Amino acid sequence: MSLTFYSSAMSTATITELVLEELAVHCERIRIDLKKGETRTPEFLRLNPNGKVPVLVHDGTAIWESAAITLYLGELFGVAKGLYPQPGPERGEAMKWVVWSNVTLGDAFGRWIRNTSDWVPAEQHNAKAAEAAQSDTRNCLRILEEALAGRQYLLAGYSLADTHLNSFVDWLRYMKMDFSDYPHVEAWSRRCAARPAYARVMAHASGVG
Repeated sequence: MSLTFYSSAMSTATITELVLEELAVHCERIRIDLKKGETRTPEFLRLNPNGKVPVLVHDGTAIWESAAITLYLGELFGVAKGLYPQPGPERGEAMKWVVWSNVTLGDAFGRWIRNTSDWVPAEQHNAKAAEAAQSDTRNCLRILEEALAGRQYLLAGYSLADTHLNSFVDWLRYMKMDFSDYPHVEAWSRRCAARPAYARVMAHASGVG
């Protein structure tokens, strides 16, 4: 089996890094430098015409979009390792949260970043759009807060759905989101961050060890 993972620092590829680490899956890793435009080369665009990471190439087939990669790796490796449900309602629950992370939360959060962060030129910021995006992001956190009430994790036990969604929550924390109104989310996120796989990935990202 040939498995190659294309990633870059400070990107959504960190989600896939965490998933691979949880699954203890060996693969070839290729680091892409976004600042040098390495996702825009003809070679990379043949893998992902969107010019983005993460990309996972399995036996010659390129899979892109972090949610698709998480679901794929869950089906391929996660069931046997107890990190992804068997086919059935619980798998549907896991899929729901993974896709919600990228589509609903990701949209709200993305609009917030585009209108507030220094990654986007200030002249392109829109204060009203930023306010609406932050409100939508907080509504997503309210939904997650209610879902986690009385639960340790999204499903019966820790799963790749937690791995995936917590990566988005990490980005919100990086953007200085106040979690005081979401104690269940905060406690859940701390449990996710206590995983050994999480610690290894974060240590590697910061150059520790």
